[in-house]
Amino acid sequence: MNERELDTSAADELLPRVAAGDRDAFAALFDRYRRDVFRFALHMTASRALADDVTQEAFLAAMRTASRYQSGRSSERAWLLGIARNQVRRRLDRERVMVAFVPDDAPGAMASPEDHGDPLRGLVDGERVAAVRRAVASLPIHYREAVVLCDLEEQSYLEAAAALGCAVGTVRSRLSRARALLAAKLVAVEEAGRAAEPGARRNDEEAGARVKPARCTT
Repeated sequence: MNERELDTSAADELLPRVAAGDRDAFAALFDRYRRDVFRFALHMTASRALADDVTQEAFLAAMRTASRYQSGRSSERAWLLGIARNQVRRRLDRERVMVAFVPDDAPGAMASPEDHGDPLRGLVDGERVAAVRRAVASLPIHYREAVVLCDLEEQSYLEAAAALGCAVGTVRSRLSRARALLAAKLVAVEEAGRAAEPGARRNDEEAGARVKPARCTT
């Protein structure tokens, strides 16, 4: 993904209004960003139920802490995703269980990233998409955060760094490592899939039948 400036122009007036107790501003904030927060939470937790809970908790936390938002340091979206990230970590620490992944059919949930070296690029096959989602859900949480923010949520390095509270270089490093882990996982999945195909099994059996037993010599 190309690095770009933080987008702080859209709806930056909402959080100050929320901080002042404007209920309409909070409703507008929720309506504008709830899909982003839910999608992030879903990819991170692999559970729709947890993602729903995290979304509600994140917006309640945003309402309580809206006065801490500083325009220009991050976009409102990145700020909210940072809150969601903290809520996800709390919930995963509390649950200590990764439930089976339920594929998300929300539009744009698996948008292709821009980097050519990315194992998530160009996914069109449904089974492969599901395999990628399971692989993402199995990553260590700090690598998962980088992949979800940069590749699935299409945040810039600057926006991801703002959400994670770390340096851009740290985001780059984690993303590079996460992509390498994902690529290895996907190769293993594809090899296992090919080995399980009926044709592959028949070919193995036929090849075995053609091999003459070696004579035992003493």
